[in-house]
Amino acid sequence: MTSVEVEGRRLRLSNLDKVLYPETGTTKAEVIDYYARIAPVMVPHLEDRGVTLRRFPDGVEAGSFFEKRCPSHRPEWMGTVVGPGDRRGGIDYCCLDSTPALVWAANMAALEIHAPMAKGADIDSPTICVFDLDPGAPAGIQACADVALDIRLTLDGLGLAAYPKTSGSKGMQVYVPLNTPHTHEHCSAFAQAVAQMLERAAPDHVTSTMAKAVRPGKVFVDWSQNSRHKTTVAVYSLRARPHPTVSTPLTWDEVAEAAKDDTVTLAFEAQDVLDRVAEQGDLFADMLTLEQRLPEAK
Repeated sequence: MTSVEVEGRRLRLSNLDKVLYPETGTTKAEVIDYYARIAPVMVPHLEDRGVTLRRFPDGVEAGSFFEKRCPSHRPEWMGTVVGPGDRRGGIDYCCLDSTPALVWAANMAALEIHAPMAKGADIDSPTICVFDLDPGAPAGIQACADVALDIRLTLDGLGLAAYPKTSGSKGMQVYVPLNTPHTHEHCSAFAQAVAQMLERAAPDHVTSTMAKAVRPGKVFVDWSQNSRHKTTVAVYSLRARPHPTVSTPLTWDEVAEAAKDDTVTLAFEAQDVLDRVAEQGDLFADMLTLEQRLPEAK
């Protein structure tokens, strides 16, 4: 056990030498270091939201579990927010509102952090609309990039700005900042309408249907991620892949390059992302402040 002080908070870190990514030899200490260093740009996207932790106590090749309810052994200074729960009512989710909070989560081997579209202060009013692009093999990131560009073109026509990021796994997401009053039903209906329009235009390449049977070789535009009880992998979160890849904000130029060149993987690991942030800043910064209004879905 190692005791450290992070921004005035005393934390006890354990098993720092444990390898969590066997293929790359990445240790728990390196995971904690990544989250501590990415915190200045990651925390603003998390601090007002109740997050779900996906924990891998024995690394990415062993089992994992999702933890919605913030554990009772959390530090006394750890914030919580009430979010969607079960039939007994809401539950308290962890609110990772500081670097120490993010380091605490990393110390629990919470490799993945998943966030809702709404803030804890008003879980019924999403501040983000998301299009989650999930490729069905043999479709891959190139197909996702192509669909992302079509979504951008559609949104451009409606006067809406959108921001792409990798999922850090197989797919990609397109986020639309709102920061004005909306309902989850409005966001879901709008995203579904766009997905269905894209499906009608390119039925061999796009599906808006969740059924596995129709998805091989197509990109599933998952509009249902806008539901009140759903979360999407948070920007800058690590993923439980063989390598420590990250859900990484992209430029639209990078998406366009990937759409036309199948050698562009858009796979970024922890150090890549730290370097990108040092050079480019937070490409997702507008998500925090840009105010937009979705049209009503017809």
